[in-house]
Amino acid sequence: MIPLEDFFRNSPQTGFQISPDGRHISYLAPYRDRMNIFVQPAEGGGQPVQLTHETARSVAGYMWKGNDRILFLKDSGGDENYRLFAVSIDGTGLRGYTDFPNVRTSLIDDLEDTPDEVLIALNHRNPEVFDAYRLNLCTGELRLIAENPGNIQGWMTDREGRLRVATAIVDGVNTQLLYRDSEDEDFRPVLTTNFKETVDFLTFLPHSNEVLAITNLGRDLTALVRMDAPTCRELEVLYAHPRYDISGIYYSKKQERLLCASVTGQQGPLRHYFDEDFRRFREGLDALFPGYVVGLADSDKEEHDFLLYVGNDRTRGAYYSYREGSEPHLIAQLAPWLPEDQMGRMFPIEYRATDGLTIEAYLTLPAGLTPETARSLPVVVNPHGGPWARDTWGFSSEVQFLASRGYGVLQMNFRSSTGYGRRFTEAGYKQWGGDVMRDINDGTRWLISQGIADPRCIAIYGGSFGGYAALAGVTFEPRLYACAVDYVGVSNLFTFMQTIPPYWRPLLDMLHEQVGDPEADHDLLAATSPALHADRIRVPLLVAQGANDPRVNKAESDQMVNALRERGIEVEYMVKDNEGHGFHNQENRFDFYRAMERFLAKHLKK
Repeated sequence: MIPLEDFFRNSPQTGFQISPDGRHISYLAPYRDRMNIFVQPAEGGGQPVQLTHETARSVAGYMWKGNDRILFLKDSGGDENYRLFAVSIDGTGLRGYTDFPNVRTSLIDDLEDTPDEVLIALNHRNPEVFDAYRLNLCTGELRLIAENPGNIQGWMTDREGRLRVATAIVDGVNTQLLYRDSEDEDFRPVLTTNFKETVDFLTFLPHSNEVLAITNLGRDLTALVRMDAPTCRELEVLYAHPRYDISGIYYSKKQERLLCASVTGQQGPLRHYFDEDFRRFREGLDALFPGYVVGLADSDKEEHDFLLYVGNDRTRGAYYSYREGSEPHLIAQLAPWLPEDQMGRMFPIEYRATDGLTIEAYLTLPAGLTPETARSLPVVVNPHGGPWARDTWGFSSEVQFLASRGYGVLQMNFRSSTGYGRRFTEAGYKQWGGDVMRDINDGTRWLISQGIADPRCIAIYGGSFGGYAALAGVTFEPRLYACAVDYVGVSNLFTFMQTIPPYWRPLLDMLHEQVGDPEADHDLLAATSPALHADRIRVPLLVAQGANDPRVNKAESDQMVNALRERGIEVEYMVKDNEGHGFHNQENRFDFYRAMERFLAKHLKK
């Protein structure tokens, strides 16, 4: 049996990026069990240089700024208040820029053509809103360039790095696009829509006020369009898929051309090409790695040298360096200790919900089994978080771990999931404990009807919203599931609304429409909050929580555990004081999955 730690230990190298001039490659690697930044020459060998020495928590993210400097973010104990730092690629000059308590930093624009400045957003003045600042990386000066009046949720620049667009909330549930021709002008509203409607500007087109945008205005599924930014008038539909929303584009800064658009299909990306040379390039890459999905992870500024990510459902993947016309060169495997032929396959499936809605799902089975040969397995039903997110085909350490222990794993894109159009997402509004849970339970019953699942040996497990689903599953369907694992999940919809992060408060009216209004929908929320119906639970639970979770407060887990223990229900409770919304430190992951392994073996194995 493959050791548990092999599924969850840090990769020896991951997160590769290439410098703009193509001369250096950066990556994350473990140092004292925390992921830190290293840099090495792209060619000719040479010793890597360790740039950061974080020991409390891994670097949260990083990026190149020019050819000689790297910017990175880190938080404290999982509080998600990210702080910005910089370091030179020789390991000198480490400097903090936004090391303020209880302040969150996000990047607006890296200002690629301005060597010593970036645009960032900070909620330093007011914890609920983010102002836009120009940061000088040499002096550390922060210059306020746009003060948030209280309703702006995002900022966007043009091709020259000028702040030209903002998105705002008006009337609680309506969104507004604001625009200006130059930074000397005030922003003016150009389009007001309901928050359920999407108009996302992606990039300004060269020498014009036109933008590429993804929108669902007047349609169910999003389309990629060319749009006039000052008026939001749609000029041309460039691409729309008949089944899925647009998930991304590939735009060449070097060529100043749109090359490709993609959607996320049930078994990976589906691409639409606007450039025949790029089509041949991508199809050539696919041909080099049959049976794998090839992603363009990064490129140098001239788009000569590329970093490729290559993976599938049975491997954490690998990075390659590549120049067109040459052979790919393996840089690193992300989990070389996991033998691909011993991993289970992830089978795309579909089933019908009670009301006839088609639900796309994934069934991962122990190695060697197929849906036709699997019979009476113990199964873990694993709804995703969000719920405004989706599961996709590919490798999952925890899913493969469970499959290696003999469990089937069912993941489903229930209504509320993104990528399937507006109607599908909105069908889950105010249905956390209703139609959404029915979709999940229908998938469980489908497995039973197919003979795949042993009806006496089914667990439900999830994180965040998935944790809510695990609690709701055993609360409202106590005979369907033998046990549950709740990982940083919501238990009480009333207290959840009261403890959201301050920067979510401007979105509270939207949240009321999506989940429910504590006053207008009081009875609905009361009826679907598992903590208020703990007396219905008859099966064992494992609950895991980060003490510093800013999204799902620890009180969500405390109240559930206390209610169960008062009634004598078996519940294991794991709290990590140095974690937030999910366990990121390696030793905490080990502890959680060890506890899960023991718990499932005790309650699912015959």
